[in-house]
Amino acid sequence: VLDAIRERGCFTAEEFEQSVGRISFFVNAGIRFVEEMCKMRAFVEMWDEITRDRYGVKNAKYRLFRYGVQVNSLGLTEEQPENNAWRILLEALGVTLSRDARCRALQLPTWNEALSLPRPWDQQWSLRLQQILAYETDLLEYPDLFAGSPVVAAKVAALKEAAYAEIAHIGQAGGALAAVESGYMKAALVRSQAERLARINKGEIAVVGRNRWTEGLASPLVSGDDGGLFKFDPVSAAETLDMLRATQTRRSQADVERTLRALREAALAGTNLMPASIACARARVTTGEWADALRAVFGEYRAATGVEGQRLGLDTPRAEAVRARVAAWGARHGGRPRMVVGKPGLDGHSNGSEMIAVAARDAGFEVIYGGIRWTVPEIVASAIQEDATVLGLSVLSGAHLEIARAVTEELVRQGVGEMPVVLGGIIPERDVEALRSLGVKAVFTPKDFDVVDVMDRILDVIGAPRTEAGARAASA
Repeated sequence: VLDAIRERGCFTAEEFEQSVGRISFFVNAGIRFVEEMCKMRAFVEMWDEITRDRYGVKNAKYRLFRYGVQVNSLGLTEEQPENNAWRILLEALGVTLSRDARCRALQLPTWNEALSLPRPWDQQWSLRLQQILAYETDLLEYPDLFAGSPVVAAKVAALKEAAYAEIAHIGQAGGALAAVESGYMKAALVRSQAERLARINKGEIAVVGRNRWTEGLASPLVSGDDGGLFKFDPVSAAETLDMLRATQTRRSQADVERTLRALREAALAGTNLMPASIACARARVTTGEWADALRAVFGEYRAATGVEGQRLGLDTPRAEAVRARVAAWGARHGGRPRMVVGKPGLDGHSNGSEMIAVAARDAGFEVIYGGIRWTVPEIVASAIQEDATVLGLSVLSGAHLEIARAVTEELVRQGVGEMPVVLGGIIPERDVEALRSLGVKAVFTPKDFDVVDVMDRILDVIGAPRTEAGARAASA
């Protein structure tokens, strides 16, 4: 981004420095909080060095690494969900302990986000964690606690060395834009997650309550009237839509058309879109209208999915048994089973759908996965066009019932109501039977982390036979 800004030559040297100072980052923090703290110290040092040496930024204030953080929801478990409160706390420490590398904004998930969307009380509990850390502890009273530590310095140096090597590799391959467009960056993310999931499945990474110390007392947090879960309120949703319609009725349509026209003109001219976007907001243009105007100029970007060529590395007897079932289905039907993985709606949390796509391909399925943010008609059309054996949906938005109903109705409308549908996501147990009544053949939740078992259940759905060779492999 900075290379492109500099090449345009539209800023003075001082304005360019100011633009560097306005850049901020959004990072993720995991459970290995010592390494996470070192990672952030490495980022701080690297950003200072890169902006000074590569871009000539002289003002140290503009070289500060400013970042907000979302601690790792990916590590939360449906099993023993009370443990998630401690995971969230430890992950927050990684980005707050070191004063010289402390985050500017901290976004914490809630203890039950592997079960459902959070309730207001759950969000308050996570907020209280931040407030206690900031105002009850003495964390903010001291300078950096790790300055001069040889252990921390060595880890930071190792992280920087690896990061600079990766930057050099990307530069030699054409730069960051080329790495995004080719799918190199996304593939690296998917590969890392696939390796992590495989290690969890093999027991190489301990997850308390999931693959270690799985026995325990039932959690009282999920024993209340609502089971500790968020419940979608259709009345609230209807009220929100009513407010939107009221805004559209009250606003000046002439102002809407004028500001959208100015936005399109700015986009066509390649000039700064911010003034035109602010004018649209003041005219009460909706985000959908704003985005549609830009799509009309630029088209709709579809990023590489990163799943091509990836493997989970599950070379276990159970995995071989699953592959034998896939082969048996293929021998019976004259080709491999074909699975379309759909990610409907605006939900952009793609790790689950990506891992299912990788696992299914590793098991022998032919997999069609187009990434995130597709409409229901688009997903159904893809399933029909690809002659899918099974349609898999990933929904983490809380709208699983509404989306499942829309998909099954669209399949019937298109004359393929017999196509089996499976669905995974943050699905409360109370909604499983409702999904099945809508025609969903199998439902998967975060406790279904064993992807071999997930593939086995999907093969049950499509009627794949169990073979003697597979049985021998599974019992080996």
